[in-house]
Amino acid sequence: MAQRSISDVLNSAPLELAPYQDLYKYFHANPELSRQEKATSEKLAYHLAQFKHYEIHTNIGGYGLVGVFRNGPGKTVLLRADMDALPVKELTGLPYASTVTMHDSDGIEKPVMHACGHDMHITCLLAAAERLVNLRDAWSGTLIILFQPDEERGGGAQAMVDDGLYSKIPVPDYCFGQHVMKLRAGSINSKSGTIMAAADSMKITVFGRGGHGSLPHTTVDPVLLAAHIVVRLQGIVSREADPTDLAVVTVGSLQAGQTENIIADRAELGVDFRTVKLETRQKIISAIQRIVTAECAASGSPKPPVFTPTRRFPPTFNDHKVASELAVSFAEHFEDFDADTPRSNVSEDFSTLGTCRDLPCCFWFLGGIDHELWDEAQKNGTQAEIASNHSALFAPVIQPTMKSGIDALCVAALTILKK
Repeated sequence: MAQRSISDVLNSAPLELAPYQDLYKYFHANPELSRQEKATSEKLAYHLAQFKHYEIHTNIGGYGLVGVFRNGPGKTVLLRADMDALPVKELTGLPYASTVTMHDSDGIEKPVMHACGHDMHITCLLAAAERLVNLRDAWSGTLIILFQPDEERGGGAQAMVDDGLYSKIPVPDYCFGQHVMKLRAGSINSKSGTIMAAADSMKITVFGRGGHGSLPHTTVDPVLLAAHIVVRLQGIVSREADPTDLAVVTVGSLQAGQTENIIADRAELGVDFRTVKLETRQKIISAIQRIVTAECAASGSPKPPVFTPTRRFPPTFNDHKVASELAVSFAEHFEDFDADTPRSNVSEDFSTLGTCRDLPCCFWFLGGIDHELWDEAQKNGTQAEIASNHSALFAPVIQPTMKSGIDALCVAALTILKK
């Protein structure tokens, strides 16, 4: 008898999606900021417990949640979803839009929104967890379902590892994950090699000497100093980075002073940069430090600058062998699959779950944009106008995004575990 395909296996146990659509709307309307995902984690744990077969581990590296399903001999596969939201005021106008506010780590109350699709990620993973239980006779091995906190600040995966993740659960043979993106809804897009760039962020504090705006000669103006730094930093990519390599440097914030006629005594710059190669990353760090230090000296700054790293995301690298295996399965199951999607400059900390133990990983993109909107924009060349991740207007269309997201996780797991 011919062996059943993965699609045949999935079709043998269709999942009722209406409850998950309702659950998605709940998560979207009730987002929680990074490192504060308590209610989200508890609700996920409750639902995961209903499937009976999962050994559940809570509060790993914060509010990290893991379910382990041991289903006989075989390989071990980890499926991951992130669950934190962003300090963004939602403007989608959806009937289930968030009106939530929370206090951030500095104690400042801010509006909160799932502006990056993590609500879709956790809903798809929970549904996949149920579906793979229903399909347990078709596969053998160990399945790990991992809900990760604090992705947006880049610390959640490392926090779980540092909290003894792999002393509490089996070490997986493979780590898989996905991210909803500004792509045609239901499409699956992946590639072999680096699929997402590394990202670093830092705060740079430069010092002046404050005084009255009418007496500039008695001061050292940190605003002028910071302005020179902003302009000079633009030269790193255009004149110091190899044009054939990825390098992006962004000054995302500049804060100094409180009123018009007072020269402040300091300024703070928020800088973000993206790279793929480690040597390029180090070149950018060195250039930033060199430029800032030199501009401080040129302005007569009374104290040396302070560099404070705030976030670090590694590059997301898809193991060539595993990516090729999944590409075959995805191409057979999905009508809309791209096996060589362009590398993205956005970043993820997912790969830390694998690189900490030198485990092969594969990550893919899930399209979330309404078909009619996407096709019209593609025809008119206006795709840049479609709201993307981190926008106050970003909200994936629920279907077919959810169905494809659930299927993709199940296809990946079954590629390794199917009997």
